[in-house]
Amino acid sequence: MRLRIAHSTTYRYEPPASGVIQILRMTPGSHDGQYVAEWQIDVSTDSRLDLHEDAFGNVTHVLTHGPISDLTINVEGLIETQDTGGVLKGTDERFPPSFFLRQTPLTEANPAMVAFARDLSPSAETDVLGYLHALMMQINEHMTFDGDPTNTGTSAIEAFTGKRGVCQDYAHIFIACARAGGVPSRFVAGHFLRADGMVHQQAGHAWAEAYVPDLGWVGFDPANAICTTDAHARVAIGLDYLGAAPVRGTRYGGGMETLTVAVKVDQAGRQGQSQSQS
Repeated sequence: MRLRIAHSTTYRYEPPASGVIQILRMTPGSHDGQYVAEWQIDVSTDSRLDLHEDAFGNVTHVLTHGPISDLTINVEGLIETQDTGGVLKGTDERFPPSFFLRQTPLTEANPAMVAFARDLSPSAETDVLGYLHALMMQINEHMTFDGDPTNTGTSAIEAFTGKRGVCQDYAHIFIACARAGGVPSRFVAGHFLRADGMVHQQAGHAWAEAYVPDLGWVGFDPANAICTTDAHARVAIGLDYLGAAPVRGTRYGGGMETLTVAVKVDQAGRQGQSQSQS
């Protein structure tokens, strides 16, 4: 599948900030099942973008700028994808799978979540892949998709307790429960072509990858109750959202900060439909 992706992020500072530093993880990489045919990143200022790779191998750009009242970051490109049944191959793995058993404040599990994961059938001890599929489906049933009660700092425990959240929260809960069951798991930030044909979205997408012995890393999208397909475009990974966020940084001075995000994901050559929420 050929996915045409456009992602725009705009910050407005009132009064202007005296300086900003932003780390951008908005550039995908190629691997088996995903080929980046075209990609470009533009910013509204004359700032230089310093290219790096972070510890996980994500492509990052670091942007610094002095006094500023608004900043817009646009990325656009074409990605060719193939359905690999959710199995990830051909990536540059910097750490052993066991590294991704590390909990973070956003992916800790409370006793209720540990019990939720422990009571699944089959168990992680007898059938890891079956356990992960069961976990994905149970999280999807437990949660209601709702962006109002959560934000980027909402933990897995908070979202699980409230039973509401967005794709990021679903992924954090999956990761927390999988790690509690002894299965390495990590956060993935990317984009998703909606099956209903709606191409305009209010944010990127998020899912999880878990390590299955003799199979490797497998993508699980609990918000949609599916393993990853050719409708998923993978951009960055981390222990949680903070390690894979498209834009993360800090500002100096200034007052109110306003953030606006617009995403469009469409199949190349297909005419888009009306705007909808992601």
